[in-house]
This record gives sequence, C-alpha cells and structure tokens, in this order.
Amino acid sequence: MTGEPIGDTAVLNALFANSPQGLFVFDSDQRVARYNPSGRGVRGLAAEDVVGRGIEDFAPGFDAGVLRELFDEVLATGEPMRERLLRGRSPSDPHRTLAVEVSLFPLHDLGDGRPGLVGVVEDVTERQAAADRLAVLSAVHATVGSTLDVRTTGDELVRALVPAFADAATVDLLDDGAVADERPPGPPPTNVPLRRVSFAPSAARVTRREGESRPLPFPTPYTQVLNDLRARLVRVSADDAWLSRDQESFAPLVRTGVHSMIVAPLVARDTVLGLLSLYRHRTDAFEEADLDVARQAAFTASVHLDNAHSFRREHTVAAALQRRLQPGAIPELTAVETAHVYLPESAGGDWFDVVPLSGTRVALVVGDVAGHGIEAAATMGQLRLAVRTLALQDLETDELLTHLDEVAAQLADASAPGGNAPVATCAVTVYDPVSRHCTVVRAGHPAPIVIDPDGAPRRLEVPQGPPLGTGGGHVFTPAVVELEPGTLIALHTNGLTMGDEDERGAARRRLEHILASTTRPLRELCDTAVYHMAPSRHDDAVLLLARTRALPSEHVADWTLPADASVVGTARRLVDRQLAAWDLDGTAHTTALVVSELVTNAIRYGKGPVRLRLIRDRGRLLTEVTDANSASPHLRRARENDEGGRGLFIVMRLSTHWGVRHSRRDKTIWSEQRLDAGSPDASDLLNLFDVAADDADDVDDVEGVDDADDAADAPTP
Repeated sequence: MTGEPIGDTAVLNALFANSPQGLFVFDSDQRVARYNPSGRGVRGLAAEDVVGRGIEDFAPGFDAGVLRELFDEVLATGEPMRERLLRGRSPSDPHRTLAVEVSLFPLHDLGDGRPGLVGVVEDVTERQAAADRLAVLSAVHATVGSTLDVRTTGDELVRALVPAFADAATVDLLDDGAVADERPPGPPPTNVPLRRVSFAPSAARVTRREGESRPLPFPTPYTQVLNDLRARLVRVSADDAWLSRDQESFAPLVRTGVHSMIVAPLVARDTVLGLLSLYRHRTDAFEEADLDVARQAAFTASVHLDNAHSFRREHTVAAALQRRLQPGAIPELTAVETAHVYLPESAGGDWFDVVPLSGTRVALVVGDVAGHGIEAAATMGQLRLAVRTLALQDLETDELLTHLDEVAAQLADASAPGGNAPVATCAVTVYDPVSRHCTVVRAGHPAPIVIDPDGAPRRLEVPQGPPLGTGGGHVFTPAVVELEPGTLIALHTNGLTMGDEDERGAARRRLEHILASTTRPLRELCDTAVYHMAPSRHDDAVLLLARTRALPSEHVADWTLPADASVVGTARRLVDRQLAAWDLDGTAHTTALVVSELVTNAIRYGKGPVRLRLIRDRGRLLTEVTDANSASPHLRRARENDEGGRGLFIVMRLSTHWGVRHSRRDKTIWSEQRLDAGSPDASDLLNLFDVAADDADDVDDVEGVDDADDAADAPTP
C-alpha cells in the first residue's frame, strides 16, 4: 500500500478510525490485516485479539463455515458481494445476538503481490428486529383462524410464534363451563380454572401439561394479567417470590432456563377468554418492543377464538335443536320392523321419520335440508312436522310432496325473499301390509334401496322430482311396487354416499351388498353399513331400514255391498259374526253402530258399491267404509232443535281416532277403536241424543238415526 497519495492515506486512516461501520481488511489467508476498532461488536477488544486472527477466533458466535464460503466465492470470482444478512453472537457481548449485513470487495494486491478482501459489516440488529416482529405478526394474521375450531386456532397461534418469536408458547383458556357470551365483561375470579389447549414446541414442559384444567396459583404474573387485563414482560430468576407459590407449576421454568416471559390476556368484546404465555430460554430476552407484538398477536387470536367459541355454541345449539326435532321412540308397527342410524356430525338438516297411517299403513320419510347450523335445523324441524301433518291427512304421496314443496317455497321466501334456491330434498315411501303395495315418491333425493328377501337388489325406477322449495307447482310422479314379506327398504341421505355421480353409484352398490344379508338384525345392519361406508365427519348422514311384514289374512275381513239401504242390516250381521269369530263380542254393539252410520252415509251420498273392511291389529279394531264419491263428509255439532246432525259425531265419540282417506278413484272413512281400553257405551250416546237404547238393536231404527242426519253428514261442497 506504499506509494499512495498522502490525502488518500489520511482519508483511509480516518475511515478506519471513525466509521461506525465495521471495516476489516483480510489477507489471502482470510486473516485480519487491519480493522476499525470502533465498529460495533469489536469495540473494546484489544488489537492483538483481532489482527492476525481469523473470523472464527474473535467472533465465535458467527458461523465461520458460512463466512469462509463467502470469502472463497469473492476471491474466486473477483466480484463483490453486498449486504448479505448474517446472525450471530456479539464478540464483545456473548449474551447479545447481532444481525449484521456483510459486504465483501476483492483487493487484487495488498502490497505483497497477494490478493485480499475488504469487509464492511453494518449492524442492523434493531432494524432487523423490527422487520422480524412485522414478519411474526404477518404470519399470525396469515395462518391463525383458518378454521372455526378452538384447538386448531390455538395450535396455529403457537406455531406462528415459535421459534420465530419465542422459544416456547402456550394458550390456556378459561374452563369454567360457560361460553363467552354468558361471561360478564371484565376480569374473571382469581380461582377460575384454565385449561391448556395448545403449546409449542412439542417437547416443551412449561408450567402445566396439555389438557390439564385447574386454577392458577395466586398471586403470579398470570393471575395479575387476568386481574387487570394488561400484558406483562417478566424477567425470570430462580429467587423470584412468585415461583415458590406452586413448585409443580413453575419449577419447569427454572429447570428449562427460562429467563424472560410475556403473558398477554386473550380478550374479545370485553370478555376474557384466556391467556397467551411466551417464553425465552435460548434466545435473547424479550424487550419492551416485543410486548406490542404479543398484544397484537393475542388480539388477533382472540377474535378468531371468539368466533370459534360462537360457532361451537351455535353448533351445540343447532345439534341440540336438531336432535330435539327428530322423532322420538318409534312404536312397534304391524307393517314394518325398523331401525335407523342418525349421525348429525355437522348440525345440518338431515332428518327421518316413521309415521303410522290409517289402515295399518306406514310412511317412511328421509330428507336433507340445504346448509348447516341453527337455521338449517329449524327448517328441518318445520319440514318434518309438515310432512308428518300432511301424511296424517292421508294424502296421496305425490299430493303430499306437492304440498310440502309449497311449504318449502314459503320457507325459502321467508329466509331470502325472491330467491328460488332449493330448500331440501325428500323421499317418501308408504307401505301397506294388507295389499303389500309400496308407493315411493321423491324430490331431488336418492331413491330407496330395495332388497328382496333372498338378498337380491330390486331395481326400483322412481321418477326424480325437483328439490323442494324451488317453486313452480311441480308434479311428483310416484312408483308403485308389490313387495314380499321380509323385503328390506333402505332410505338414506347423501351423507352416507358422498362423492360425484360415479362415486355415489359405487357407494350405493356397496350399500346394496352390505344389506344383502337380509336375515341379520336391522340394528346390526345399520352399524355394519356405517363401518363400511365410513361417512364423512363433516356432513350429516341418515340410514333408515325397514323390513316389511304382511298382515295375516285372518286379521282382515272384507265385504263389497251394493249401494242399497237394505244392506245396512246385512253389514251389521256380517260384522257381528266376524267379531264373534275374533272373540270380540264385547265390541259388537259399538262397532255395529259405527258401521251403520258409515255404511248409511256411503249409500246415501256415495256412488257405486260400498266396501266394508274390518282389521284387527295390535289391540285395536279398524273399521273402514269406502265409496266412489271423493267428497268428504262434514262434521258439525247438532243444535238442540235439530232432528239430525249427530251421525258422524256419534262415530267420533265411539272412536279413538277417525278420519277420511282419499285416492284418485274413491274415499274411505275409517274408525279406530282401542280393544285394550274402555270404549264409550253406545247406549249412553243414544240416550244422550234422545234415541231409545233398546231400539238400537233394530236396524231400521238405527237407520232412522242416519235418516235424520242429512244436513249434518252431507258431503262438503
């Protein structure tokens, strides 16, 4: 370096003496030939500790291997390298981590004919720390809150903070049994239990185990934060008084070498949710600037935790509402044996029902409401009750779905005026154990699976109707099939056969194969189907199984009578003989009066022959009279001065239940009497209406009662 102008030498000396940046000249052996002693990091080191030494000698906190690779690259290429960020321990303060930007420039001749390097080291610790804090907050905002699950939200938070910001982190939430909306604003009681939901790293053993729930020792930094809801930076040392409150809880802090910690409250809408605790034991102690990072991270997480709590509460309410709106215990039925599995995993709108109908028939219903949550559960409840109500009106299956579609359209308009989005899908199956006819109709729903008694699937072509609630007065076309006793009918929702059309087809075939074991108990078949179909946890699933039965012929008596008033007496005698054959003589008087009233009305106001049918079934006697007039009779109470109007009123009083069932060709008026309970006495009723009880046995007198009932029992216009 001889021969340089004096001015250049002076400038160079001043630069090395006064520059705040670290300047180093390295020889070809990568040893320091000259340096700036005022540079941060080497300030205070003696010259003999630096000059003539390699970087690993006076700066062991930096990775010497990385530095040598950089030196070799610049010497080999002759190209300068600028502002390479490196981190390491300060040579003059081993307890402090430095972030430096290193620039290297090649020197072709150091004066001895050998090349060298000039290194410029700029301390960017503070600037980089600020950038790191921003990066941590950016990671928190980007990754926390991807789901509405409390545990997942907590895990995302601690992963965003460890190891980028802290060596360990924990999330503890209040575990007082209340949801956030039920807690009063402000600090919770000091004895409130907290439950650890998340921590990182997995090997961390800080204060408590995961899932443990108990009150925190008092007083400690944790309880102080809960008391005033202010984040705290705490310097930890072994002789801190609060560490002695509970050695089991806080001894790990000392054993792991934690030297500083931050405890920040998790608060949303002035309600305390829990605590975020951050610990350092390997990296530099927390600084005051780190408190802002902890506060902002805690605030962000609190919003998402509050959303997760709200979702969980809504999910719980929706699930409870959904279960409450499902049918209760299903009674024993003559028509079918049933079993079901109901998996309300997502608090959605799947539902099912088994509705006993007149004439020992049964309606099997499965539906699926669009969406999830409380609204879907409420809609499901409304539709299920509407289906049950319509079914109990003995409507034809296609007419039932038409009316249900109108109800669903009104629900859609109420929730989204002007919208025509589908509200639900539904499938209805009605089975008659007397005729063994099965009628199926569906609205946007999978068709039932039918398995013959020998285990072979039966292809049941059921026309697909549109989903419910789209409006437009759609027509739903039913399919009718005759089934052998022991046939298995399976109705399900899409949650059991997820996927696209091909996948659903394969799933249905798999379900058919599972259900082919028709002799196995239905409950066992339900469980087996769930095990093999493996429905998603994120969607509801319903499977309703029904094994058909046939009503024994000896339990049914059926007669067709001409439409002539003289056959009323014949009908009474036929009924008397049949009841005697069934050992039901005690019901003969009441039943004869019911038959007289119904047959007389059918003859007077009906068309064509009259069909009379008696069914004995499970402690009840069913009387049905069918005629070809579709108009329904009208029941009203007779006034004191009326000569008639009591016919159907008498039937009502003598029956446990009664009603009218329509088909496209005729109507049936039916009456049900319980055989296992006392029934009203016909003589008392006749006395009530000033009809001589002793004349009740005379068919003409009984018919005379009907003759006077023209106005009351006339068909509705």
